[in-house]
Amino acid sequence: MLERENYKALITNARRIVIKVGTSTLTHSTGKLNLQLIEKLVRQLTDLRYQDKQVLLVTSGAVGAGMGKLGLREKPKTMPEKQAAAAVGQGILMHIYEKLFSEYGQVVAQLLLTRPDLADRRRFLNARNTLLTLLNKEVVPIINENDTVVVEELRFGDNDTLGALVAGLVDADLLILLSDIDGLYTGDPRKDENARLIPVVEEITTEIQGLAGSEGSKFGSGGMATKISAAKIAINAGIPMVIANGSQPDIIREILMGAQVGTLFIPREVKPHARKSWIAFGSNIQGKLWVDDGARKAIITNGKSLLPSGIFKIEGIFTSGHVVSIVNSEDVEFARGIVNYNAQELEKIKGNQCKEIVNILGYKDYDEVVHRDNLALRI
Repeated sequence: MLERENYKALITNARRIVIKVGTSTLTHSTGKLNLQLIEKLVRQLTDLRYQDKQVLLVTSGAVGAGMGKLGLREKPKTMPEKQAAAAVGQGILMHIYEKLFSEYGQVVAQLLLTRPDLADRRRFLNARNTLLTLLNKEVVPIINENDTVVVEELRFGDNDTLGALVAGLVDADLLILLSDIDGLYTGDPRKDENARLIPVVEEITTEIQGLAGSEGSKFGSGGMATKISAAKIAINAGIPMVIANGSQPDIIREILMGAQVGTLFIPREVKPHARKSWIAFGSNIQGKLWVDDGARKAIITNGKSLLPSGIFKIEGIFTSGHVVSIVNSEDVEFARGIVNYNAQELEKIKGNQCKEIVNILGYKDYDEVVHRDNLALRI
């Protein structure tokens, strides 16, 4: 546990904090809201505000609240059923939050987001400016996915991902994911009595990803796998992340005091600009570029731009200014970037040296297909 102590300041010095709470934490096994736990959560968050900390709450529970109201025993399986439950439940959930926060004199605001809100650069900036304004006015934003209108292919998929994207959106100092498990274990603690809690994850390796599994609760949409995906987003944005059990008394206070609870994911040392975070994790992908090992090494190890000589295959219909995925020869994504050439131009110049671009196209606007300033890693 001494290793965790070395990173204590990452947590105790955090001022802008995003807390995500899952459906499994907010609801009883019946699917109905756990009002006692929600009240405790609200009290902890308000206490943080009294300490002059800025708090953003990313909450699940709208579908669960709707299920309780509609008398459903199992999570809806079709999108229309989920949206109907969310439409009923969102108002219930927000009413409860507003009532409880108001008892402590705390003003709250509701924001419902969809993936296109963060994928479009202008809407991304608008959401960011709105949230920062609310924080400056000492308001607690309560954020959820807009389940009532979004279609499956435009969903975040789970609020773990949404929590990580919001943390990057506002340049948070800390992301806390509250779940129904104490953290990341060496095995499934429900099945393996020898499984032990991992207090610190300094790097998300293949082994760490393998520990995540894929199953969530019957009312929630996310399991440990989604939390590992969220951790990738957070740490690549330079933000530490903690997974902890939301049902434990005063768990948020314990985390922020530096208690060794949950699992702490250590961020990258260099915090990227918000624009690169958007490129890496918020933007819509319009195409894909396959690059050779030399180009991959130049980008990852040497911080270089992507040149046409390193590209051997392209896919998609895109124009200059679109974001594309950059993958290795085994089709594994390791970066994303804004391209300087369209798909037709790239098809002609791929595999060629920069000096040959003008001879092939008849003009040359850039040497780089993706300039380093417009390139963000996803590893």
